[in-house]
Amino acid sequence: MTRSTLLKNARVIDGANGLNEIADVFVKDGCIAEVAPDLEQRLPANSGVLVLDLEGLLVTPGLVDIHAHLFATAGNPDAWAGEYSVWPDCFSFRTGVTTMVDAGSAGWRNFGHFCATVAERAKTRIFAAVNIAGHGMVGEGCEQYLPELEARRAADACAKYAAFAVAIKTAHYAAPGWDSVDRAIEAGELSGLPVMVDFGYFVKERPYWRLVTEKMRPGDISTHCFRGPVPVVDDEGVLYPYLKQARDRGVLFDLGHGAGSFLFRNAAPAFQQGFYPDSISTDLHTFSMNEAMIDMPTTISKCMALGMPIKEAIDRSTRRPAEIIGHKELGTLSVGSEADIAVWRINERPDGFGFKDSVGARVTGYRRLECEMTFKSGTVVWDLNARVPCDYAALPSDSGVRPGEFIVTPE
Repeated sequence: MTRSTLLKNARVIDGANGLNEIADVFVKDGCIAEVAPDLEQRLPANSGVLVLDLEGLLVTPGLVDIHAHLFATAGNPDAWAGEYSVWPDCFSFRTGVTTMVDAGSAGWRNFGHFCATVAERAKTRIFAAVNIAGHGMVGEGCEQYLPELEARRAADACAKYAAFAVAIKTAHYAAPGWDSVDRAIEAGELSGLPVMVDFGYFVKERPYWRLVTEKMRPGDISTHCFRGPVPVVDDEGVLYPYLKQARDRGVLFDLGHGAGSFLFRNAAPAFQQGFYPDSISTDLHTFSMNEAMIDMPTTISKCMALGMPIKEAIDRSTRRPAEIIGHKELGTLSVGSEADIAVWRINERPDGFGFKDSVGARVTGYRRLECEMTFKSGTVVWDLNARVPCDYAALPSDSGVRPGEFIVTPE
């Protein structure tokens, strides 16, 4: 059974409950039992509760990254459904992420394989978008082949694997028509799920403004919203009105950093004019993790460097993405919810930290998040500074391997 734990004296940020204050978080049986100040005073003597003093640190819900590529078991070379994907547990908990959404690496033909080999086996909570293309992202040609873009088959896959499917995905379409978008939206209608659109190639015959103001429905997600080709501001630096019009219609904008899809020249003026992404996400894969993106805490820190308040940045990395994928029970520290928790150190440096975007541009920020601990369903799954273990000298002499146990001495 999961050990009861009290996290005390930390600053707690939880957008779902309007929390931004010093408080204690009590975890019992894998769930949030209570969030309030001075809870330790109410613990009975010899309660057996693990008490962790986190003074000076930040406690938030576990992060929800709604754009990653995780189909590493597919085995395909040079493909997002293959060797470009990453195994989720290698990157999630150490960065405060407890829930990840694969953004359409698998299509309706191979979604079952993804579920069986990744989603059902990972310790990280995994959801996914079903690609409108049958084999998903096994190569750009697959996503261009119209006979494979089947709305009914994609919707059927969502129904069959309802425990994991949270969206329909269309990506990388290069032709001048709207076929991929239209069929994805049809699949969204049939399945009752939102559509995530990676607009891929920007061509004059299907302008981006039409996508978000005419084609997409309320609740649909435009990812890579600060990509280079996205028209964000005019020559005077003023935000284009169509973006707010789209948001007023209920269209959602996801950051989706990736290796090539986040530009400061687009994000900075948008942030200054109050246009933040609805969700902060990584587009994690083998390229982006070693290039400018790095990880979720770094991406959040970039948003803070551009002027987003930390409370907003956390909210758009927890509560909001959980709502977007239809799982309001996640991304929160509400009493009774699963105890998915991230503990952070906010590092500060007078000379600042450098942050890079997808084209090599740089900004300086003065705060950077570092994940100290992560709890998944109340269990510690990442403990950077070994807060849970006790000092080795306090252990019984017969615990573990005793000194000299495997030393062979000459006769």
